Amino acid sequence: MDLEPDISDESAAVTRPPLESRRSLIATEQVVLARFPLARVFDQLVAQSGVPGLTSLALFQQWWDTQNPGPGLGAGPHCDDVLEQGEPVLGGYPYSCRPEGAQARVDPFVDPGTNPNELVPIALVNRFDLTPGDASNCGEYRIVYARRAGMTDARDRNLVIVEAILDNPHPQQGLKGCRKIVEFWADLSAITDPLERADRLEGFFFEGIPSVDPVIRIEHLGAGSTGRGQVRTNQFMASQTPGLPWSLREFKLQRTCTGASCTALRLVPVPLKNNPWGGLFRSDSTHPQAAAFQAAFIDQVEALAAETIADLDVDFPPQFNTAQAQASASGENNYLAQFGTEPSPFRSAIAARLAALGSTLTPDDIVARAQALSCAGCHRLNNNLAIGAGLIFPSALGFVHVSERDTEVVDGEVRFVLSNALADEFLPKREQVMQDYLDDKLKKPKKVSDPIGGKRVH
Repeated sequence: MDLEPDISDESAAVTRPPLESRRSLIATEQVVLARFPLARVFDQLVAQSGVPGLTSLALFQQWWDTQNPGPGLGAGPHCDDVLEQGEPVLGGYPYSCRPEGAQARVDPFVDPGTNPNELVPIALVNRFDLTPGDASNCGEYRIVYARRAGMTDARDRNLVIVEAILDNPHPQQGLKGCRKIVEFWADLSAITDPLERADRLEGFFFEGIPSVDPVIRIEHLGAGSTGRGQVRTNQFMASQTPGLPWSLREFKLQRTCTGASCTALRLVPVPLKNNPWGGLFRSDSTHPQAAAFQAAFIDQVEALAAETIADLDVDFPPQFNTAQAQASASGENNYLAQFGTEPSPFRSAIAARLAALGSTLTPDDIVARAQALSCAGCHRLNNNLAIGAGLIFPSALGFVHVSERDTEVVDGEVRFVLSNALADEFLPKREQVMQDYLDDKLKKPKKVSDPIGGKRVH
């Protein structure tokens, strides 16, 4: 039994300096990120796996072999494992094979600093705001990586986000059990020395802090009993493939064990959570999930009719999740293009729900807002797009929110640049969630499964 006292009331009374979002919510200084090579992450995961003979290189290559047709390396699943009408699918939705599968034949861990296949860390991200209302976990803590070749070649980019979900160390205390984690990040605001911040962040991610596990654990990236956590990609190695769209995908660690004996650790593709497949918006869709999705979408209209961008939200059941978010103007995940302009029962149902809410928004506004909260919309399709009631969705940096291709010097330190959407919209909201938590003013979500920050994406 955990007998550690509940110190939340005492901690809440501590006076702290104002939060600095570029220290307590996101870190992009190169001197800090130098402590977070991908090899160290993979080495730690492999060491935890208990799989004899497994190496970081083998895990990396198996992961990218999922983008190749089988049999490939023969070490795990492939993009064409399931075919419907001759086309690859995952979870019942299209899943194309990709040129990034070529990464299954490279070693990204050799020759750091010059290797074009190296994945370079470009951001550390605090997503405490994704903590659910029941505090079954304390949110996501991320490391963003970008392929070195993409720093100089705009058509040879590949970005990866390690999105670990950190367990609540004191679940019996509810949200109060997350306090040490929030205080850890809040305390970074007062530290002016980037090397000291680097020391603390390195310990948090790889070693843990008192009573809190390290972020980098296989259980925090899908291999635990809850399946929480994931690795996401933003893929655009298009130099040899004209017209290739950006593709955003999701993977989870999967460990195979019998008793205490483990034989495999793999990164496997999974549907992209809270990203409905665009074809489900079509009024003439024959997909078996279309009718159920369109009925479920009506329940999302109120959350999508929020007055501010920061308060927009959606929560879709997993059976509607796409296998890939293709960021192309006419592609499968352009919800507005799929929705069309013709009258339909689906359009009428959205309009009726808006009328019942007393909203002046249109069905197209609501679909545009749902698109904004999808990966493809947030990263490209909604750049500077009007989404109703005078709101303009802010722009990403082309396709990303942290750019490996652009840096700035602030207080003598080189750091990677953020998008306007992240700097001006998303970070202020996350900062307010943290401050409200520290001040014991955090509002409870409508449902215990809702994130305390009121938004599930970005």
